[in-house]
Amino acid sequence: MHANIERYDSFLSSLCAPSSSTWTEAQESALLEPYTYITANPGKKVADRLVEGFNLWLNVPKDKLAVIIRVVGLLHDASLLVDDIEDDSQLRRGIPVAHKIYGVPQTINTANYIYFLAYQELSALRPIVRRRACDSSAGPDNSFRDDISVAEKPNFPKRLISNHDLDLIVNDELMSLHHGQGLDILWRDTLRCPTEDEYVQMVKDKTGGLLRIAVKLMMACATANTNVDYVPLCNLIGIYYQIRDDYMNLQNDQYTNSKGFAEDLSEGKFSFPIVHGILEQPENQLIMNVLQKRPKTPTLKHYAIEHLRNTTKSFDYTLAVLKKLEQQANRELERLGGNPMLSALLDKLHVDA
Repeated sequence: MHANIERYDSFLSSLCAPSSSTWTEAQESALLEPYTYITANPGKKVADRLVEGFNLWLNVPKDKLAVIIRVVGLLHDASLLVDDIEDDSQLRRGIPVAHKIYGVPQTINTANYIYFLAYQELSALRPIVRRRACDSSAGPDNSFRDDISVAEKPNFPKRLISNHDLDLIVNDELMSLHHGQGLDILWRDTLRCPTEDEYVQMVKDKTGGLLRIAVKLMMACATANTNVDYVPLCNLIGIYYQIRDDYMNLQNDQYTNSKGFAEDLSEGKFSFPIVHGILEQPENQLIMNVLQKRPKTPTLKHYAIEHLRNTTKSFDYTLAVLKKLEQQANRELERLGGNPMLSALLDKLHVDA
């Protein structure tokens, strides 16, 4: 018998003894490596700019704003790790995707871990609750009860979104995000082209989810304009951004360098121009057949893009839609009192014909 077997004679009692965590910094670093790999090569930081822009109106305290940016960043990067697996992507921000280096199992586990880290960070935003001894009703043990939350006192602003249900805000929007992502995958894998309205609703859920998390958390922590609803503008910007991204994926050389040439076609994705092209000529199966093939080489992709450009005029249509959405966003900015940072962001995102 092995000499060390005696260590298990009183094993249960060792489990009952209080002990500190045995988790080490080296283990934490190894677990987070797929995440640190992707975040070492930062993206366009559009979400950060949106947060800074909305904060011109909402005036969130700096410490809380830093937490919100951190939470949204964690959730965003975790979702990218999973998205790249679900889409079988090859490149992210111009470098190989994380799971091609670290493997699918480790990357999924890291992404899930990052979600929970985000919830841990979220605890810093919860309102302070004062504790005081009960008055005449106090028991012999001098028991305590919760006092009024600081945020509910009369000299604090009433908010359109309560700061008491931050976990529910994040959870609801993460569910919306997964609803949208799930439909996107379902349409792709069953080769079912959605209607344009279905596509827009999917984008509102999927792309809008993370943006709404940011804006709703800010509204819950705001010290100014606390009764103004900024969610519709947030939704509009999210839909505009995704349709623009779909257009750029098939038309822009910068996207080719970052994600590969016309990667949406390789993924079999029903993006906005592709949906329009299919619905514009439903009797023509060219685009559907190309999507089914998931082409990796340029020949079929170039042919499909030329069809969308010259036959169905899908890029012209997409640009016209983008123009309408951009105009509405700018009008809403003006109605809300103006916002130079968000106006500048829309100008930067503007796409010329």
